[in-house]
Amino acid sequence: MQRDLVERAMAGEREAFSELVRLSIDRLYAIARLILRDEARAEDATQEALVAAWRDLSALRDPDRFEPWLHRLLVRTCYRDARRERRMRHGQVRELTFGASVERQTEPDSTYRLAARDELERGFRRLDTDERSILVLHFYLGYSIAELAETLVIPDGTAKSRLRRATQAMRSALEAEARTALSSGGTIA
Repeated sequence: MQRDLVERAMAGEREAFSELVRLSIDRLYAIARLILRDEARAEDATQEALVAAWRDLSALRDPDRFEPWLHRLLVRTCYRDARRERRMRHGQVRELTFGASVERQTEPDSTYRLAARDELERGFRRLDTDERSILVLHFYLGYSIAELAETLVIPDGTAKSRLRRATQAMRSALEAEARTALSSGGTIA
């Protein structure tokens, strides 16, 4: 089904492309939000990636690879946005906010889950865009090392080492958050 939509969109059919957008926009936005840590910037990056997809659809060689191609466009857009943001800050420290939408849960351990999610959010804030990107692609989207390499246009070995470094950075960030919480009199859930 999706291959048919992609082929029709590649032939210039706007309705087919609109359907592809409808099927993928929520996931694209979630990925951008995880990478950029800002709702408005994530919306802009998603929009920019979709515009690029429509404009460059003829460059797609294999209609079956539409989704990874679209993810690659989005990640590149997020990288550009992060670089623009760094240039605009000119060294000023500015914390980006991330408004997580928490689903109401009726399970007895929902407090623990919320605390764990909050801890991950704080740890994620300490990572740079490259580290967040590779973690999102691997752990959120389930990309293999080969898929990471293809999406980021890097060798497999580089993808593997970047994933290892990003995972270590996340561990360090979580440990730093735990130390901060303990030194300020807080408790760790």
